[in-house]
Amino acid sequence: MTIRTIGAVFSLLALGLAADLPTIEPKDAAAQLQGSSAKPALFHVGFAVMYRGKHIPASVYAGPGSKPEGLDALRQAAASLPRDREIVVYCGCCPFDRCPNIRPAVALLKQMGFQNVRALNLPTNFGADWIDHGYPVEAGPAAK
Repeated sequence: MTIRTIGAVFSLLALGLAADLPTIEPKDAAAQLQGSSAKPALFHVGFAVMYRGKHIPASVYAGPGSKPEGLDALRQAAASLPRDREIVVYCGCCPFDRCPNIRPAVALLKQMGFQNVRALNLPTNFGADWIDHGYPVEAGPAAK
């Protein structure tokens, strides 16, 4: 098997995993956040430097979902929420299909019994797929 073939196999597997992940599109999430209906709980599961730069207003920084300490922080942040609460997790560090943080975060929340968990689909990254479209952002330290 050539390196190119191995790469293609991994790409197809990643796309398959992404297809099984419940997602919400940026335009739909932004509309929901700006609307008058109930807002989802938002968790940023990426890296702190990204959150401090710009993040979605009202989102809680939970730490990188690819690290045990990030998953512990997410577990603590979500622990008191009703299990039927809508939750949206996002990262945006890299293309969605390669993000190391989203899948572990969604898996943890589902293990905790949350029924309505979706990942914000950022195909390129947070800058290109959220900020550049003019969706709401704020800068600052991680919310506690």
